[in-house]
Amino acid sequence: MTNLHTSRRIGAMIAVAVTSLMSAQAHGKTDKYPSRPITVVVPYTPGGSVDTVARLVTAQLQKQLGQPIVIENKPGASGMIGSEYVARAKPDGYTLLLHASSQVYLPLVDARVKYDALKDFTPIARLGTVPLLVVTGAESPFNTLKELQAQAHAKKDSLTWATSGYGTSSHLVEEMLNRDLKLGMQIVAYRGAAPQLTDVTAGHVSAAASPMPGAYPYVASGKLKALAVTSSSRVSKLPNVPTVAESGIEGFDFSSWYGVWGPAGLPANIANQLATEINKAIHEPDVTKVFDTMMFEVAKTSPQDLAKVQQDEHDKISLLAKEADIAVK
Repeated sequence: MTNLHTSRRIGAMIAVAVTSLMSAQAHGKTDKYPSRPITVVVPYTPGGSVDTVARLVTAQLQKQLGQPIVIENKPGASGMIGSEYVARAKPDGYTLLLHASSQVYLPLVDARVKYDALKDFTPIARLGTVPLLVVTGAESPFNTLKELQAQAHAKKDSLTWATSGYGTSSHLVEEMLNRDLKLGMQIVAYRGAAPQLTDVTAGHVSAAASPMPGAYPYVASGKLKALAVTSSSRVSKLPNVPTVAESGIEGFDFSSWYGVWGPAGLPANIANQLATEINKAIHEPDVTKVFDTMMFEVAKTSPQDLAKVQQDEHDKISLLAKEADIAVK
């Protein structure tokens, strides 16, 4: 009897072990990431700088991961709608956010924001940085930032800025130019860089500050004139365009940067895998060749690096917003 019980117990243990092994193997196969398409949310309209960078990077990333990557444009509220969507998504690596540094800036200037940029997202990787161009329409009478300044001083409230959205790098640069050059130009918000630049091209708005990936093609085609560049030195693609520092604001240096985030709680192994693949993608020769035309300085970062960068930017822009009284009112 004892032998029978022992045999049954051993048999049951073997059955459990075999079942567990089969389950683990099946589970491991299911958990292999990625095993289905990934959605990358771009919180602006197609055609702007964030969308341009996203499509270039994800096309290469798709080849590496062997799964489709779908760009989903969710514009509105200066990028808030797309960011909120990702913040609420399941943290499984299948819904990601590709955004500019305004992901960190917007909550600092807009009380309507319902998410915490530092707590409600998992940092994955920083893609790189770009300067902004201060541009005006091809038919505009202004050829330099100083000429724009002279007009703004001569005829108060006669000129306007177009921004890609409140809390964006575009908005911050325009606020700083207003403050430091005493321009007093009204800022008109759009749903992304594409409609922003389209209206400047048409002459409906006087000028704009916009990141190079979106603005440079308009300048290269003659649809817009570049008055200044926000980097500390001139850019090789536009050697005759002075810096903002050369145009009247000593020491001015401001760039936009781009990154990828997941919802809070994204497993570290998925974040690290994505960071590795993203770093590989942005350093592929075919990708860097296009980035070079945009004056896009590629980064090589980890989730930890992006976490540090966004914390540093949060502290810097928080102080700037208070000093310059930058707020959506």
